[in-house]
Amino acid sequence: MNGTIRSHIKPGLRVRIVLKQDQASGRLTEGIVQRILTNSPTHRHGIKVQLVTGQVGRVKEIVA
Repeated sequence: MNGTIRSHIKPGLRVRIVLKQDQASGRLTEGIVQRILTNSPTHRHGIKVQLVTGQVGRVKEIVA
C-alpha cells in the first residue's frame, strides 16, 4: 500500500517516510506515526506525517 491516501494512515501505524533532506536520494526512514499533518484526503507525493521520534516526512510505504 502506498501513502498517498490519508484514510489509509492512522496514528500508531508503522510506515516508511522520506525526510525533506533525503528527497534527492530517496532514502526511507521507518517509524510509527504520531500525527497526520496533511489535511487533504490525498496527496500525490505522499501524506505528510510526524513520527513518534519527531521526524517529519511524506509516507512512501505502509509496513504490513
